[in-house]
Amino acid sequence: MTPLLFVVLALVGMPLFIVLGAAALTATREAQLDPALLMVEFARLAASPNLVAIPLFVLAGATLGQGGAARRLVRFFNALLGWMPAGIAWVTTGTCMVFTAFSGASGVTILALGGLLYPMLKRELYPEKFALGLVTSAGSMGLLLPPSLAVLLYGVVAQVSIGDLFVAGLLPTLLLFLMVGGYAFLRGARGAPRHPFRLRELAAAAREGWADLLLPVGVIGGLAGGVLTVAELAACTALYALVLEMLVHRTIKVKSLMWVVYEAATLVGSLFIILGLSLGLTNLLIDAQVPMHLLEWIQAQVTSPLEFLLWMNLALLVVGCMMDIFSAIVIVTPLLLPLAAHFGIHPVHLGIVILANLEIGYLTPPVGINLYLASQRFKRPVFAVFNATLPFLLLMLVWLALLTYIPALSLWHQSGL
Repeated sequence: MTPLLFVVLALVGMPLFIVLGAAALTATREAQLDPALLMVEFARLAASPNLVAIPLFVLAGATLGQGGAARRLVRFFNALLGWMPAGIAWVTTGTCMVFTAFSGASGVTILALGGLLYPMLKRELYPEKFALGLVTSAGSMGLLLPPSLAVLLYGVVAQVSIGDLFVAGLLPTLLLFLMVGGYAFLRGARGAPRHPFRLRELAAAAREGWADLLLPVGVIGGLAGGVLTVAELAACTALYALVLEMLVHRTIKVKSLMWVVYEAATLVGSLFIILGLSLGLTNLLIDAQVPMHLLEWIQAQVTSPLEFLLWMNLALLVVGCMMDIFSAIVIVTPLLLPLAAHFGIHPVHLGIVILANLEIGYLTPPVGINLYLASQRFKRPVFAVFNATLPFLLLMLVWLALLTYIPALSLWHQSGL
């Protein structure tokens, strides 16, 4: 009865760190253990060499978000792709993907870019429903790109190479970009005007935004080439973002910097509390042999890796409906890792599938945060927003199936493709 009570408390909106803390304390009492054991996980977490990368990457994303990177990205992608059929739809998708990777949270993308891209789509004669669905959905489509916080968090929890994860996410993100752009061409671009390509405008946009666009390239290159550790690269990225916005573009003043730091610290602080408590609770579950019992039950019910992946996807889609992505990563990853290992599923492939599932969770009620943010941002009922996102949600489900059952899409860099 007690576990069910904690689930209900989480579903009705009680802060997750309170629910996890109460569950962990209850579990230690029932196991007749010292609650101080929970603090051991915080100490181990603090000693993790990759942990410091999370606040530094978050600081870099907050700095770029506050400093005008959104406007520069919109201008560049518009100059680069705006002349194509369904050009503004390609622009919307590409800009949202890159900015989501910078900001670390898709809701920020809707708030920062929605006011720019939604009117642009409507001016280009795209149907209002299509424009609303595209902007809302595109906000969750860049979570596999560097330096995404979700990828970093999975790497820390699963103890998987973050560089491998970032490289593995490139082809799936490109595939999703092409699928959404193709759908926009077939469905949304009817009657939309075409714009001539202007090399001068592209050159001017590239001069203004080249430093923003080089950041993901630098992150991938630094990690894949082994030039820097994750922590060193995170420090360089944060310094790069501060210099870019404060000294080059001069969009952030010293006085306003404290609000950028406050925004980053708030997110990181809440995340670390949840991470530490969830890892402590996971250790208690391992001591109680819960994963072993779960594995035995799965072995009795599931006979093949494909069947396991199917049931895992269904479970993760439900989790994504009920829980935010960061909480879900730290809770479900330790439980799924031994099960996936039993069925021979590569941890990098597993990570991409988990994150893809949780991306979709941004668009599914009752906790699909993008739906509520878009409802507030565009002054539309939540149901209308959800109805507008349905075609894109179905498209992402097809994308998820491809990622799940074609491991080479995630492991292309290891398979020589």
